[in-house]
Amino acid sequence: MSEENEEAFQAFMEDLEFLINTLKDSFESQDVQFFIDEQHNTLFVKLEGLDEYSEKEIEEIAGPVLDELDLDFEEITLLPL
Repeated sequence: MSEENEEAFQAFMEDLEFLINTLKDSFESQDVQFFIDEQHNTLFVKLEGLDEYSEKEIEEIAGPVLDELDLDFEEITLLPL
């Protein structure tokens, strides 16, 4: 892997980690897991306690976070853990 690609990958991983931790904090989750489906360019984030929120509350909390970070995924799906 070239140094430029390695730096881009490292920056992507830092952004992804920031997103995951921000979602975890926003939903006051004790545990979080994520999975990247490269074939469909989708990020799945499983958050403990997410099922305690209504769909509207999830959109209100997660919307600004997802809008702020411009990760290059076709879709980001939040699921209860």
